[in-house]
Amino acid sequence: MNLIRTSLLNGVAVIIKMIALLGINKVLAIYVGPAGYAAVGQFQNAVQMITTFASGAINTGVTKYTAEYEGDAGKQRTVWRTAGTISIGASVLLSLVIFIFASDLSRWFLQDEKFASVFVWFSLALVFFSLNSLLLAILNGKREIVRYVFANITGSLFSLVVTALLAIQFGLYGALVGLAVYQSLSFLATFIFCLRLEWFKVGLFFGHIDATTAINLSKYTLMALTSALCVPVSHILVRNYLGEHLSWDQAGYWEAMWRLSAAYLLLITTTLSVYFLPRLSAENDKAVLKKEVLSGLKLLVPLVVVGGAVVFGLRDLVIALLFTGKFSPMRDLFFWQLVGDLFKTCGWMLAYIMLSKPMVKLYVVTEIIFSLSFYLLTVIFIKVYGFEGVAIAHAVNYFIYLVVMYFFVFRRYLGDSRVG
Repeated sequence: MNLIRTSLLNGVAVIIKMIALLGINKVLAIYVGPAGYAAVGQFQNAVQMITTFASGAINTGVTKYTAEYEGDAGKQRTVWRTAGTISIGASVLLSLVIFIFASDLSRWFLQDEKFASVFVWFSLALVFFSLNSLLLAILNGKREIVRYVFANITGSLFSLVVTALLAIQFGLYGALVGLAVYQSLSFLATFIFCLRLEWFKVGLFFGHIDATTAINLSKYTLMALTSALCVPVSHILVRNYLGEHLSWDQAGYWEAMWRLSAAYLLLITTTLSVYFLPRLSAENDKAVLKKEVLSGLKLLVPLVVVGGAVVFGLRDLVIALLFTGKFSPMRDLFFWQLVGDLFKTCGWMLAYIMLSKPMVKLYVVTEIIFSLSFYLLTVIFIKVYGFEGVAIAHAVNYFIYLVVMYFFVFRRYLGDSRVG
């Protein structure tokens, strides 16, 4: 399946997911307000970190090795069995930890113990989060794009319905519970989609852990854990800085801007994971790799430029339609946020070379450095430019990231190859 066909098919799932995300944004804007938005962001960062640990942080590796061992069913099954056993064991153990320390987690992430029961709900759903992520990683690696797309569509619809209904009924508490549990329902849908596949058997996902496979997957564990810690922690720090030095409403405006940015970039980010990771993982010819990366940039960059221009031109309408009048101060963030998104897309395209070949040390070092620099740049630019500084920090940080990816990844790894 080529890039354009993958992008078009995946675009169906992306459009539905985008509608779901924007629908959730609207519900949250109405029923929890800007300050509640900031709390939702804090909780989602907590979920991101915890679910990565619960899965053993190996799903990227599962996709890579499933694609790489395309012609060897035995090796694929060894990968799935090892990954499944690690994921189930890690998620059960972590579920118990979350259940026991629910009050402490609520106080740390949400500054209030009254949301402790949200973490209890999350602990009960965590195993299903991990299993759903594992099945999606396998479908991606097997290039079962149609089932992968429909599984993602179903997950998006569940997230919209569950989160919206609970937010409308119970406000911020309901929104947090919805975000904590909807993946449990998504897992059931993904499992049903997989049941019809010839190669799928429940017994393939637990049993003996193969040491060699576990070591190979551990390369991706280190990379995934680094991202799972660095990115959410940097966002939590930025949100806390905004809340403490400006206001929690402004922290909510930034969260809204970030979620809107993520929504319109969905086609880009999902195409990278659905098409490029399996494609680059299975290819060892550097000339072909270089051609794939360059063709990806030629397709994706214009999409980001056009999408960003449309969003910027219609920013007042976008705020009115997707949020409420209370969120109008976020318009100050649009220009620099969208410029940063362009740099981010180009940088991520080059960074997928690190993921597919795995350049562990470079990946870990760059994730740590650029997560820290985003926070530090935010502090610096907010002192100079006020609230707009957080978006300027985003643009500057990803411009530097792109430069580093070009010189230290693209030119160093693919620079000598020739594209025919």
